[in-house]
Amino acid sequence: MTHAPFTILLALLIAALLLSLVAKHLRMPPAAAYVIGGMALALTPAKPPFTIDPEFILTLFLPPLLQASAYFTVWRDFKANLRPILMLAIGAVIFTTLVVGLVVHALLPELPLAAGFCLGAIVSPPDAVAAKAVLQRVPVPPRLVTILEGESLVNDASGLMLYRLAAAAALTGVFDWSDAAIMFGRLSAGGVAVGLVAGLFANGAMSRLRDTQLLILASFLISWATYVGAEALHVSGVLAVVTAGLLMGWAQHAILDAQSRIEMQTVWRAAVFVMEAMVFILIGLALRKVVEGLGGVNAAAASAVVNALIVTAAVIGARFVWVFPATYLPRLAPAVRNYDPCPSVSVPIVVGWAGMRGVVSLAAALALPADFPGRDFIVLATFVVIAVTVLLQGATLGPLVDWLKPTARPPGAVAHLDDHAAREKVYQAAILVVAAEVDGDGKERHPMLLEDYRRRVAIHRRAQREGDALIETKRAHFAMALAAVGGARAELLRLHRAGDIHDATLHAIEAELDLEESRLQRLSGEAAPAH
Repeated sequence: MTHAPFTILLALLIAALLLSLVAKHLRMPPAAAYVIGGMALALTPAKPPFTIDPEFILTLFLPPLLQASAYFTVWRDFKANLRPILMLAIGAVIFTTLVVGLVVHALLPELPLAAGFCLGAIVSPPDAVAAKAVLQRVPVPPRLVTILEGESLVNDASGLMLYRLAAAAALTGVFDWSDAAIMFGRLSAGGVAVGLVAGLFANGAMSRLRDTQLLILASFLISWATYVGAEALHVSGVLAVVTAGLLMGWAQHAILDAQSRIEMQTVWRAAVFVMEAMVFILIGLALRKVVEGLGGVNAAAASAVVNALIVTAAVIGARFVWVFPATYLPRLAPAVRNYDPCPSVSVPIVVGWAGMRGVVSLAAALALPADFPGRDFIVLATFVVIAVTVLLQGATLGPLVDWLKPTARPPGAVAHLDDHAAREKVYQAAILVVAAEVDGDGKERHPMLLEDYRRRVAIHRRAQREGDALIETKRAHFAMALAAVGGARAELLRLHRAGDIHDATLHAIEAELDLEESRLQRLSGEAAPAH
């Protein structure tokens, strides 16, 4: 007989697959489709025996998703944009918490003010999972992606810190600013310290592993071990995982070989897809628990929903109120303005609108004790904020970006080599290595290999000189090269079907053709004209 947990897991995976296809067909963000699908499942009459354990969901999904985001974050860009990232991750979180707390107190004066601040802390930080799920399918300028994803990586720590303080104040009636400052410093510094130790240990351990499967398994275990270890030490598990992920991402190019890196990225992409889909479906499924907590659909619940929508408007509005001054006021200082000139008004509009909430907020709300003041309303308001920001803001962010076309130039005046200049230097370094290998008469041992690299250098030098004039020629070249690989693949399959080659030969040559096709597809994408 099939066990209920397996049936539920299977149903969630099938739902993720079907909802992904629906989202692709309707050209809507998959996160929005997942939430809607989860809500539909939550309202089905069958009522499967499903309950959400917030701590388990948070520990299962958050560490690997945070590590994946941090792993692929460009550290140089993250550091260059640290000012706007911290203005959002700390300043916007504190400001939103205060605004929401005051709005809740005005709507429900019978609730303690600390309970309102607790709700504010829960819904104030945009979610890393939601941000990544939406931004990777929206044509946002790279700098804005760095700022928004960087914010979502860091702000959970400040939001959860405020959440703990407000929850303790609501339950005990005691709040001390000095204790709050000490707690914030301890959580932050401790989390970063644990992450540094975990990242250094992970890099050392993974540099000694030679088995790709063990490397992949270790990379997942590191995320959970870092998070659980930091939380056990009563410091920020979020900051610990982010710090470790940044260190691992920085070192991956030196400690991993090509095959391990390719396979690891493939496995992680698949795992992140499944986890993101499950998280958003679970958010939708939480609707049943929200409705049950309110005693079903009735007049009181309808009034609570109206108040929750007002809170949602306060959350969105507070972000805009913060983002505009935070964007322009620091640039009143000449040093900041000269280094990072004022952007167009489209930039703070996009940043203000890109505030999707997600699983961290939901888990924090559900983790409140049953006797917490106003718990049912806090859970409802959290769900409404998540649903509105994911469904409304997430679904409309792409059209908004297409309409406004924001431009966000990198700060400073650092000039980088373009792709062709970089490839020229890389292949010249390869030429030096090959040319150094000579026989007893001083002749080159590998003239064909040298000729191949010299041809590549010449191609990229020509590309730098002629630029866009070569676009059509390059596109035709890569189209023919891909067609040639297709012809080779068809012949390989014919030989195998005819019984002329063994399966081992098929797999070996097929792997070579797959790598060559992947390389050509990447290069052909780079050769396409920019829009």
